[in-house]
Amino acid sequence: MDKQQQKLIDQISRRQEKVSKKNYIVGSIIGTLIACTPFIFNLYLSVPEEKVWDTYFFTYDSKYYENANVVAWTLMNKIVPLLLLFIWFFTSRQWWYHALLVPIAMYIYQIIITLNSDLYFVDGNEIIYLLPVMALVIPSIYLIRAQMFNQINDADKSMQELEEEFMMKPKGLWSKIKQYF
Repeated sequence: MDKQQQKLIDQISRRQEKVSKKNYIVGSIIGTLIACTPFIFNLYLSVPEEKVWDTYFFTYDSKYYENANVVAWTLMNKIVPLLLLFIWFFTSRQWWYHALLVPIAMYIYQIIITLNSDLYFVDGNEIIYLLPVMALVIPSIYLIRAQMFNQINDADKSMQELEEEFMMKPKGLWSKIKQYF
């Protein structure tokens, strides 16, 4: 019996060591990515200040902005906050993290409009396109909050204990994505 218990304890400790190594690696990648965001933002400086930008991979003709550098600057102003919002969304364990879907949808819409800028102004009427997202996110957040306050009145739990109860704890990135589908 003692050998079986020791064997089981060894297996559990090896699993925990593998998980902690994986968490360390993922955390290091995320931290490095966050630390590199100023460099990612400044990538627009490598784009020439010309109307037509020719590379080995593509040719970009800036019709609305008349300068490829301005388009790159505008896109970096949208992509970097979107990247940080995605990191926040996928690493947050708070009950309200679904509210981050609204600014994520807004930045995605602004990127699409920036790329299609020959026809429209950037930051124009995105509220119309965000209404379906907001119509789902805001009531769901309200319902979760109402359930928390209902449980506060029924039980002697603190707000911190209730937030921990409502935290989503998927095992990895893929399981967090699968949670929505």
